[in-house]
Amino acid sequence: MAEICCGVVLSEGDNTHNPVLSSVCESTSSRAARRRRIKIRRFKFVDGISSNNNPITDDDSDIIDGTKRQRMDFASSSFPRECTSNAVETSVVSNDHVRDMISSSTDNNKSSEEEDETSTTSFYESSIFNIQNFVPKFGVASVCGRRRDMEDAVAVHPSFFRLENCSDSDISSSELHYFGVYDGHGCSHVAMRCRERLHELVKEELVAVPEWKLAMERSFSRMDKEAIAWNDGVIGNCRCELQTPECDAVGSTAVVAIVTPEKIIVANCGDSRAVLCRNGKSFPLSDDHKPDRPDELNRIEEAGGRVIFWDGARVLGVLAMSRAIGDNYLKPYVSCEPEVTIMDRTVDDDCLILASDGLWDVVSNDTACGVARMCLRGKVPPATLTPEVEQITGVGEAMADKACTDASMLLTKLALARHSTDNVSVVVIDLRKDA
Repeated sequence: MAEICCGVVLSEGDNTHNPVLSSVCESTSSRAARRRRIKIRRFKFVDGISSNNNPITDDDSDIIDGTKRQRMDFASSSFPRECTSNAVETSVVSNDHVRDMISSSTDNNKSSEEEDETSTTSFYESSIFNIQNFVPKFGVASVCGRRRDMEDAVAVHPSFFRLENCSDSDISSSELHYFGVYDGHGCSHVAMRCRERLHELVKEELVAVPEWKLAMERSFSRMDKEAIAWNDGVIGNCRCELQTPECDAVGSTAVVAIVTPEKIIVANCGDSRAVLCRNGKSFPLSDDHKPDRPDELNRIEEAGGRVIFWDGARVLGVLAMSRAIGDNYLKPYVSCEPEVTIMDRTVDDDCLILASDGLWDVVSNDTACGVARMCLRGKVPPATLTPEVEQITGVGEAMADKACTDASMLLTKLALARHSTDNVSVVVIDLRKDA
């Protein structure tokens, strides 16, 4: 054992042979020396731990049989602030270090060397599995804007699902991360219901039918039936009850993105939108369901409905979108069937933006991508996350990434500055491999 005093290393017994250093050490332990802010730190060096490790102080409580046990931080697939590439680069080094420590600790016991090597390999393989499934960075902002009531809802569920023993390698290869934006109309409770239930329905359908398009369509259909049935039993002081007692005039759009290390799956129903920013250019992954869209107009008319232009194109002159969850009084003209887009991820991907039409009504795809890229590259002043975001979205501030949160907040401020009259909800997901 050795002692370090004021940066000078003294081995045991050297104090008696070097009176100068001995007096320095004694003086530094006095009260007068402490007033002069000369601090002495004593460290213990334990055999079996290399000298380049961080020193272990006396106040650590993890001591067994007089020796300090080295702390090991393993990779965790639920850590929300790291991208996949960063996690791989950092955690592989950490695992190599841990493996070397385990190997060095078994040198004196050759009878158990093979068992320790097997356990080390198993740990290393499981850690590699974890670091391949780190959650992408994300940020959330949701504001009421100029509306009287807040009817938007946002859902973020990192690592919400992993399907084992699945023949579809795209689904079973890694953990899935769920992001959703729901824009309610008539009242907020259908959007809130979607926030609470839709990701669970997606999970159940992926277990039953491990195929992206079919699973998403069945999930939205079940969500629509649940919303209608649940609307009939709504009890309480709900604003929509003043319009229709059974809340048939309440619905919500839904744009959902499931992100994996290899793919982005987007399911959209309504006029919320998902936009991919790739190499500085915008690529919409959903097409707004507006009543005057040619294919939607034909579908509505074939079902016996009409599109009437009243402050814009509206189904029966009422609803300004042709697809939504809920809205039982407008069926079958308003459909709950989503359009599903599956996109392969590339190294050129910058970010994915999900937002309600409160943003897209006044901000173009290219502008939104440009703002998000600047924030992710740290070229704009940081925004302030309002305390209402956690209450509205269910996403805690500590879970979100700062740069992505700045991007989402700046986009909401831009929409309000351009006089958006709707609620504005934005989710920004960092897809950069080297972030």
